[in-house]
Amino acid sequence: MMESGEAAEMSNPEESELIYDWNGPAQIDLQERRIELDDETLRDGLQSPSVQTPSIERKLEIVHMMHDLGIDGADIGLPAAGKHVFDDVLRIAKEIVDHKLCVAPNAAARTVVSDIEPIVELSQRSGIAIEVAAFIGSSPIRQFAEEWEVDRLVRLTEEAVSFCTRNNLPVMYVTEDTTRAKPEDLRRLYTAAVEAGAKRVCVADTVGHATPRGAKECVRFIRAVVDATGEKIKVDWHGHRDRGLSVANALAAATAGADRLHGTCLGVGERVGNTPIDLLLVNMALLGWSERDLTRLQSYCEVVHECTGVPFPDNYPVVGRDAFRTATGVHAAAIIKARKKGQAWLADRVYSSVPASLVGSRQLIEVGPMSGLSNVVHWLEERGFEPREEVVQAIFKRAKEATEVLDEAEIEAIVREHDSRLVG
Repeated sequence: MMESGEAAEMSNPEESELIYDWNGPAQIDLQERRIELDDETLRDGLQSPSVQTPSIERKLEIVHMMHDLGIDGADIGLPAAGKHVFDDVLRIAKEIVDHKLCVAPNAAARTVVSDIEPIVELSQRSGIAIEVAAFIGSSPIRQFAEEWEVDRLVRLTEEAVSFCTRNNLPVMYVTEDTTRAKPEDLRRLYTAAVEAGAKRVCVADTVGHATPRGAKECVRFIRAVVDATGEKIKVDWHGHRDRGLSVANALAAATAGADRLHGTCLGVGERVGNTPIDLLLVNMALLGWSERDLTRLQSYCEVVHECTGVPFPDNYPVVGRDAFRTATGVHAAAIIKARKKGQAWLADRVYSSVPASLVGSRQLIEVGPMSGLSNVVHWLEERGFEPREEVVQAIFKRAKEATEVLDEAEIEAIVREHDSRLVG
């Protein structure tokens, strides 16, 4: 005979008992290192040929939202591109200082002194040390197209990084197209950068070439190169999504030793874009790598969508309009049954790998041509209407005749029509 305690345990099982996780452990010792994030929306993201450049007011709003989401750093522009960029970078840097935002600024520059000089001036005028993200091409194909010799690249690296350190600026040394570069060239370039004073280096999958295996192998190699110098060096990963592998690559890079991952809101960026930082935030939370508050994540994506014009499709993962909506009868029935068990997490997980509550949302059940009667009953009860048989059948009939989900006004009109008949 089953004891009462055993019965209670079976009726209220733990989440881990109901979801078998084939993904395995997170593979990162969080006591040894914290995975940071660097948001490239306001620099690399704006290089997309399809976006509108936000006003400075909207840029400041975006930086404040980065702070709210716990994003560690942000690329705030390429000052050498012109006075308008210089002025915006200065205004953003001052905003970070004045409002004590926990977002460490960095600014992009080619690995030449003339590009770095404006960042020195900006740091002095804003009162905050802006990290120099000094980038240089590294792959054989780029070297061939540009007619560069590796010796020249090493010399430029030493000159640029040394200039940063002499001016007391932190520097992140970035090799473009790292994932298609020769190991021997990368060893020379990264070693030169560290010996010149770089305390952070960045592996860049500039054209989205890498697979998760490639990302791991490349990061492990660079990690070994910089560790061999005897200096304590942070390693970043910067990815693009030309092959649709950017999120998987970034997570793989982290497991291989990357300390900071780069991305942009909604994946905006050149060509088909960068790694979506919103999806990195979600996956890091689900993997147990992060405890950031993501309840404003959807608002962040909506703001970037509004002020840049970057598409925000309804079926975008996690924060899209349809992420937690269902009108399918079988799916809705499972969610409804889960809710009736009185356990919120169960309803949030039974038909979703991402709990809606993680991003301040909830599962929504709609009524459409694929719905069952339970959808209609639930919809009415959720809004305080009595699910009378004739009303339920009328809505159900209309839904089956429709070609899309019924909107709220249409369903309420059917309810009012039957209410008026009762009064009459």
